[in-house]
Amino acid sequence: MKILVLKILALKIPGRTFAAALLLAVASVPLAKTANAQSAIAAAVAKPVSLPDIAIGSPKAPITITEYASMSCPHCAAFGENVFPMLRSKYIDTGKVRFVFREFPLDIKAAAASMLARCIADGDAEKYFGAVRLLFQQQDALMAQTKNTLMLIGKQAGMSEQAVETCEKDQVLLDKLAADQKFALDVLKVDSTPTFFVNGERLKGAMSFEELEERIKPLLKK
Repeated sequence: MKILVLKILALKIPGRTFAAALLLAVASVPLAKTANAQSAIAAAVAKPVSLPDIAIGSPKAPITITEYASMSCPHCAAFGENVFPMLRSKYIDTGKVRFVFREFPLDIKAAAASMLARCIADGDAEKYFGAVRLLFQQQDALMAQTKNTLMLIGKQAGMSEQAVETCEKDQVLLDKLAADQKFALDVLKVDSTPTFFVNGERLKGAMSFEELEERIKPLLKK
């Protein structure tokens, strides 16, 4: 702060102009801190922790949207059903947005569903997003009859009952889910679902397509 003030004094700016310059210099300090904090969060979001990221869209896209969602979250299901298809059609499939989906299970049922989606996909992003959409569509049944619903969805994806049971007993996978969730909570300050990061900027809560598009368009102009 002393350095900033000394520089302004050296300019010998008179009266109100000096006061305005001083205020601007003082205000720039918290703004710089905010920008640095934003940059640090963006860098932290960009790197997967325990589990590999599952993403669709061009790696060269100018915008990356990262969603933290729980398979038991109604707002997440609504986003997946009503907003995501439009986002994909207009921005993801056209190379403008890369979309990353990360699990943030709010309960053991959501964790079980996330594990099944990972097992169904086996690293295939399209299979994963297809499984997630199906799980969201069956959310009520998933909450009411978790085991039967997981078995049914697993069977539809070509898994045997034994394969589904093996997936759900995978402690290593569960531990990695928990580790990623802890990182998101402690470092990225994700404490509810859905939470989105648009090029590192955190946006909490349900969003309509129009609201999300308002965030996207200015970034495409840069």
